[in-house]
Amino acid sequence: MLRGKIVVVGAGLVGSTTAYTIMLGGLFGEIVLIDINRDKADGDALDMAHGISFVKPVSVYSGDWADCRGADIIIIAAGVNQKDGETRIDLLKRNAAVFKSVIGNVMKYAPEDVILLTVTNPVDILTYVSYRLSGLPKGQVIGSGTVLDTSRLKYLISRHTGVDARYCHTYVIGEHGDSEVAAWSVTNIAGIGMKRFFENYGRCTDEDLNAMYEEVKNSAYEIIRKKGATYYAIAAAVARIVECIAGSENSVLTVSAILEGEYGINGAALGVPVQLSGFGVERIMDVPFSENELSGLRASAEKLKNNLASIGF
Repeated sequence: MLRGKIVVVGAGLVGSTTAYTIMLGGLFGEIVLIDINRDKADGDALDMAHGISFVKPVSVYSGDWADCRGADIIIIAAGVNQKDGETRIDLLKRNAAVFKSVIGNVMKYAPEDVILLTVTNPVDILTYVSYRLSGLPKGQVIGSGTVLDTSRLKYLISRHTGVDARYCHTYVIGEHGDSEVAAWSVTNIAGIGMKRFFENYGRCTDEDLNAMYEEVKNSAYEIIRKKGATYYAIAAAVARIVECIAGSENSVLTVSAILEGEYGINGAALGVPVQLSGFGVERIMDVPFSENELSGLRASAEKLKNNLASIGF
C-alpha cells in the first residue's frame, strides 16, 4: 500500500489538515479531497499542490465520488461541526444523516478491500454506523477512537514526570468522549510500573491522576471554547493511524474497532488497543485491564449502544 491512494471525504478544518499532514509524511502517491463544497476542496488541493516540490512526489487533487475507485484508505471527515458547549453525543442525529449519504456514495465506487477510517464525531457511533451501512468486513472499518485521547494523556504524564512522552506508555479506552477510561493499571514509564516509578522518581497522588484524566476528557471542550475547533492533534493522530496501515507496521493503537465479544462487549465500536496491519484490524489485543477499568469500558459501550438504538442501529 505504501505510496498508494488515499481519499479524504470532507475538506473542513479536520479533513484538510489531515490531508496536509499525510502529504508531508510522504506515505501516499495520490491524495484526493472530496467535499460538498467543490470550491473549498479545489482550493485546498491547489494550496497543497503548490508545496509538492518540498515533499516526496505526490498527486493532490479534488474529486468526486467516482475518485474512490482504487482507493486503499478512505477517511471520512465529513459532517457538521461540534458547537461550543455541545457534547459529542449531541452531534449524533445530525451526523448520522450525513453518513447515510456519504457511505452510500463511497461504496458505489470503493474497492472491496478498502479500509474506511471514520474521524467525524461522535466517532465511535459513526464508526459502527459506517460498518453497518458499508457492508464491509469489521476489520476494514475503524475509527480514530481514543488515539488522540491516549496521546493527550501521554503528554500530561510526560509533563508531570519530565520523561519524553514517547516513553510514557498508557491507554485511554472506551468512548472518545465523556465516558472514556484512563487505564492506569497498565500505565508505565519506560517499562517501570507507575507506582514504582513514583516511589523512586517523584510523587503523584490520586488527585494528580484524576486531574490528568479530567484534563484529557475536557481538552476538546477547552480548545473549542478558545479557538472554535480542534484539528492539529487529531490530524497527527489520523496520519499515524494510516501510517501504521500503509506500512503494515502491526503497531498497536487505540482505534475504534467493532467488538464482537472482546472484553465482554458486543454490537459497538470502541477505542481499545488494536494491532493494525495492511489489512486493517489484525487483532484486538486482550489487555489485562483492572476490573474497575473493564467496568468503565462496558458502561461506555452500553451508553453508545443506547444511542445507536435511538437512531435504529
